[in-house]
Amino acid sequence: MLQDYELKSVKSKFEKCLPYIELLVAVIIIQALILLFTGAEEEEGTIRFRLLAHSNAQIDQRVKMDIQDEIEPLIKKAMKDSSTKEQLGDNLKAIEPEIISAAKEIAGSKNIKLERKNALIPPKRSGLFIHPQSFYDAYILTIGSGRGDNWWCAVFPDVCFGDKEAVEVDREEEEVTFFLWEWIKGIF
Repeated sequence: MLQDYELKSVKSKFEKCLPYIELLVAVIIIQALILLFTGAEEEEGTIRFRLLAHSNAQIDQRVKMDIQDEIEPLIKKAMKDSSTKEQLGDNLKAIEPEIISAAKEIAGSKNIKLERKNALIPPKRSGLFIHPQSFYDAYILTIGSGRGDNWWCAVFPDVCFGDKEAVEVDREEEEVTFFLWEWIKGIF
């Protein structure tokens, strides 16, 4: 009679890496689903508002932040009184003189220009959604030469005026990290 022999299986390198590959694919699918369900609903009905500082000097950035604080209640009121993009556009057009006078009062001798146009807006992260750089319907408030760092927000629906803490966080430069890359670096 033949003895029973124990068979040992040898795992190939591919079989050893298969659980990691499956996890990586699952993470990518989950992130794609999150992106799919969190962002696209507000892109078409949005009016952006962008403030361009005179320069990156601390005083010019402070002027920009003071103007933002001054016009924020005006924009909120226009948003509150609007239920469509058209109504919001009409309400913002009605408060343009107030926005300009408030900005001129704070900016002093610097020239102030407010215009609504199809403007190139840089990318921005809002929660889990990343707004890509593109041309958007936007109000552009330029202080002086407008060569400084900027601040922008999507005005309709309410993306950037949720609470004061969110506005404060927006003011600081935020380091962008990618979960998947950080996870891979953590493994090695």
